[in-house]
Amino acid sequence: MKHFRSTLITAVTIGIVAAIVSKYTNITAPTTKTAAITTTTTTTTTTTTTTTTSSSSSKPAAIPLYTPPSKHLEASEMSVPRAIRKAFLAVEQSEGAGARVRRSIGTPQLRNFSPFLMLDHFSVSPGAGFPDHPHRGQETITYLLEGATDHEDFAGNKGTLYPGDLQFMTAGRGIVHAEMPRKTDDGKPNVGLQLWVDLPESLKACEPRYRDLRAAEIPTVDVDAGRATIKVISGQSHGIDSVKDLAYTPVWILDVVLRPGASVTQPLPKGWNAFSYVLEGSAWYGQGQDRTKIQQFHNVVFEQDGDVVHVEADADATKDTRLVIIAGTPLDQEVVQYGPFVLNSKEGVYQALYDYQTFSNGFERAKNWKSEIGKPMMG
Repeated sequence: MKHFRSTLITAVTIGIVAAIVSKYTNITAPTTKTAAITTTTTTTTTTTTTTTTSSSSSKPAAIPLYTPPSKHLEASEMSVPRAIRKAFLAVEQSEGAGARVRRSIGTPQLRNFSPFLMLDHFSVSPGAGFPDHPHRGQETITYLLEGATDHEDFAGNKGTLYPGDLQFMTAGRGIVHAEMPRKTDDGKPNVGLQLWVDLPESLKACEPRYRDLRAAEIPTVDVDAGRATIKVISGQSHGIDSVKDLAYTPVWILDVVLRPGASVTQPLPKGWNAFSYVLEGSAWYGQGQDRTKIQQFHNVVFEQDGDVVHVEADADATKDTRLVIIAGTPLDQEVVQYGPFVLNSKEGVYQALYDYQTFSNGFERAKNWKSEIGKPMMG
């Protein structure tokens, strides 16, 4: 069976998925006869346990991963700030036709920072985009900052994201979809963040699902005498909870605006992996001798030890600083990724390639399907 799969993959499937991978995910597929598959083993063990919303399908349902704290996490004089493990620039690169992407997670600088697989800060002009392509084994979180983006998949799901909206997509056992920017009146590109989050092994084969979060639904909290504003997209901050449990893998996402002189101390769950990405301006992270200034488009990766992340803006700053703070529970499992397929073994990736090519085991609806929004690029 292994010989059959290997032969079929190398002869038929690799070329198709390679085109998708290289054009739409910017992960270069191999051109040799044997597919080189990225394997990473995470060694951090999660210490959290909870309930998430389960799929209504007979396929694997959600398992307990994380229990929200019985009371809100609060910073105190005894709180230990997280140290910076590393900080680096997300270098801008071309992606497709007319798209520009700053990728930080998912590069040699930072691979598979469990549960995070990839972070893209994208800028996509009308006429470019991401037409029909598959996924299996992960969740994607798209946060639109500017413009409007349409979505359509092979199950008939479709919709549009506007500024401030988010889409949480669980690929599970398989999805084929398209993401295409709408034409803007001013001709400016569509800008946003897309975060890929790993699924626990027991949910790799769950049914796909979507959960949208509209900008108007996101609670906000003002801190530091109104000099800072935090959108609580997922998780909690300063006594405010997010409105929905949107991902199977527990993730906190906070959008923070710091006005000149603002200071924020944000508690995070112990043992979670965390990072911060600076969207606009610059910010100081840490306190005392560990205080470090981080510029725009840099990703700041924190050590696991510590209770809080402390961030400040210069008092003499001429503009506001905007950044996101993101944390997630690490998954103690192997990560084997080949472009848009993220499984826990090479055999699992081979099976995904085979299933996609043969329209089986989750990809049945891909046969003869083409998205309407992707047709201008797909032909």
